[in-house]
Amino acid sequence: MPSNAGQSTKDDKSGAPPLPPPLAVPVADSHTHLDMQSGTVEEGLAKAASVGVTTVVQVGCDIKGSRWAAETAAAHDSVHATVALHPNEAPRIVHGDPDGWSRQGAREAGNQGVARRASVEGGGGRRVGGAALEEALAEIDRLAGLPQVKGVGETGLDHFRTGPEGKAAQERSFRAHIEIAKRHGKALVIHDRDAHADVLRVLKEEGAPERTVFHCYSGDAAMAEICAREGYFMSFAGNVTFKNAQNLRDALAVAPLELVLVETDAPFLTPAPYRGRPNAPYLIPVTVRAMAAVRGIDEDALATALAANTARAFGY
Repeated sequence: MPSNAGQSTKDDKSGAPPLPPPLAVPVADSHTHLDMQSGTVEEGLAKAASVGVTTVVQVGCDIKGSRWAAETAAAHDSVHATVALHPNEAPRIVHGDPDGWSRQGAREAGNQGVARRASVEGGGGRRVGGAALEEALAEIDRLAGLPQVKGVGETGLDHFRTGPEGKAAQERSFRAHIEIAKRHGKALVIHDRDAHADVLRVLKEEGAPERTVFHCYSGDAAMAEICAREGYFMSFAGNVTFKNAQNLRDALAVAPLELVLVETDAPFLTPAPYRGRPNAPYLIPVTVRAMAAVRGIDEDALATALAANTARAFGY
């Protein structure tokens, strides 16, 4: 412990939270973004393992990130990968990304190889962007076939960041990811933001994969009951500890234990009392203990279930 641990400074409140007491029963972080966190992968994994987080699922959000996830999982036994175009990535491929939000740099609509060839041959921007989306989905399909890739995601719908003009591309991409997951026999990892009814509708229309995970579960208890009937896994993140998240705690209380997972979504959604500071897999024990309190069960019992559930969800 550092010598100034008892002091309260602005740096303390903005820096990395301290290590929590370790869990007695090892668990997995079912959804994290190591490529967005500080330090090396090796440092992050060692820090997590020191507190009982011995497995992580590294999630891809675009082509670059999905390739990185697959490469990182191949290099580390404790890392499994998922690959996808994030729901907000698909519309940017089709309609353009002038501000570089997707981390692949600023680009015009369809600014990828297939799209550039289509542009030379003629056709409007929408056709060009559609060709680029197909090219990107083909790469996700290729990556999904790799043995270290255990899931397809995060995919889904996001009505918070994507406006009406991007909904068609977003839903098209979501449906394609569902098909890829089913064909490869991989888990489907869903990003659902302000889109509960539409996500459930598309899953019903397409037929959900055998193993479907709602990452950073954001529904209420009623939706949790729907997910339970369908056999969908519900993964809870650090926001289940937030004061204004009673709906998440209500959902966690009614979700069948065998369908519950835990995640960080790091570097985002750092659990209380460290909200606003950088998140990382080593903080999973904070969320596990909060979840155990909501469920009214021993943390070791919950950790045992979480570990088994994550392995079953991702097939490792």
